Amino acid sequence: MTILPAIDLQGGRCVRLLKGKFDDVTDYGGDPVELAHRFESYGFDRLHVVDLDGARTGDPANSEFVRSLLRQTPLEIQLGGGIRDSETV
Repeated sequence: MTILPAIDLQGGRCVRLLKGKFDDVTDYGGDPVELAHRFESYGFDRLHVVDLDGARTGDPANSEFVRSLLRQTPLEIQLGGGIRDSETV
């Protein structure tokens, strides 16, 4: 079994939706990179990231935060949300 910690991004902030409802958000605040480093310190080497804004609109909206994660952590990133075509990939 592989456990992947996850960060859901909305407006550049770490959040969690209750049952997938965009109007029921728990904001965990903080810097996504800081949270990723915390997961790394726990021994994880991979991270699942969801661009919730992108998932809602169909266009990636948190790309700058995802790029920061890629640049500032050694974690392998699995990404979802707003990826609808090969150009975006």
